[in-house]
Amino acid sequence: MPQTVYKLSTETIEAMKQYYHKSLTNVPQGAIFRAKTTNAVITAYKSGKVLFQGSSPEVEAIKWVEDQVKSNKSIAPVKTNSAYSPPQSLFTNSHIGSDEAGTGDYFGPITVACAYVKAEDIPLLKQLGVKDSKNLTDDTITELSKEIVKRKIPYSLLVLHNEKYNTLQKKGWSQGKMKAMLHHHAISNLLKKIGNEQLDGILIDQFCDPSVYKKHIATERQSLHDQTYFMTKAESYSIAVATGSIIARASFVNEMDKLSEKIGIPLKKGASKLVDKTIAKIIKEQGESVLQHCAKIHFANTNKAKAYL
Repeated sequence: MPQTVYKLSTETIEAMKQYYHKSLTNVPQGAIFRAKTTNAVITAYKSGKVLFQGSSPEVEAIKWVEDQVKSNKSIAPVKTNSAYSPPQSLFTNSHIGSDEAGTGDYFGPITVACAYVKAEDIPLLKQLGVKDSKNLTDDTITELSKEIVKRKIPYSLLVLHNEKYNTLQKKGWSQGKMKAMLHHHAISNLLKKIGNEQLDGILIDQFCDPSVYKKHIATERQSLHDQTYFMTKAESYSIAVATGSIIARASFVNEMDKLSEKIGIPLKKGASKLVDKTIAKIIKEQGESVLQHCAKIHFANTNKAKAYL
């Protein structure tokens, strides 16, 4: 079962307890609260650690972790399986980095991008300002993605549009499996592009345990590529992952703009109350069926929006 663990502040945990007050369940020993949603079971412990586990733990985790990233508070992610931890030398050598965007957003698709960065291109990309996309504005990300393309950095981008996302979800695919398959296919495409170029490894920004990732792709008769590593917050260490993250985010922003124009209503990013109000507006003006084409309809926001109808 996919899971992630974060060390969060006392204030954040208290806010979480209030947020999930309607979903609270039996509290295990040593815990402050436990809540069960359609996406995950959330358990907050007195130590400050919060465990998110279930079909889509990242959907719930991102609601709280992103806030801390933006306010520059410290986050302690779950440790990566040591067998798949990248060697320190990988960050300065030629490698592929893969990341995604849109997984915690109610509206819009999931975008996954991986980039192949040669050792000699690392200083150039750093000079351009390529770094963890969470520390960049969407406007800056859009401009950086154009520069990356202009510099002919090899990359592969896949977009899982909402119609397909919702179809797969109804078939029983978890968001974790969708992401694993997107990463796997994007990397496969990029490996074909770069051919016999020097490659010292492949680094995926970790969203689930490597063993779970392997099981996901195995169900579709796929296997892990050689020299594949996993690491949480990898975009903070690897320019290749940061490059992939910027391309994925820029694509997500572009897709959101296209959807907003198509529907005629500015779509909000994230999964906040503002999103709930936007959902209600869409349902009132265009009908609930429209959500199939622009949203991840299994998110709890679909039901929460009904309070505004």
